[in-house]
Amino acid sequence: MTGRHFRDYHLLDEQAEQIFDMTDDIAERARKLGGATLRSIRDIVQHQRLKDNNGDQADAHRMLLELRADNLQLTGYLRAAHSLCDRHNDVATASLTENWIDQTERRTWFLSETING
Repeated sequence: MTGRHFRDYHLLDEQAEQIFDMTDDIAERARKLGGATLRSIRDIVQHQRLKDNNGDQADAHRMLLELRADNLQLTGYLRAAHSLCDRHNDVATASLTENWIDQTERRTWFLSETING
């Protein structure tokens, strides 16, 4: 991302760190439940549901729109995971998922305000 608001948009790194931290929590929870975690870039690609944007340059507005759409989609995936946790009486994972839903909704709100501001 480039432009006069580069520094402001660079603050989106905080959102990236939040998502990265969430992936560690997910991996730890999967292992506690006896599951496997992602093992390689290829494994990530095979399981990923959000599409990458591999363009050389991203228009700032378009990038913010994509990030908001990705967070909305992630909220849906997290809500589905929460329902699955409820069906299996997995309260610990459901609790984590509730926090992740809140964080994702907050990111979506922040992005919406940035786009519309």
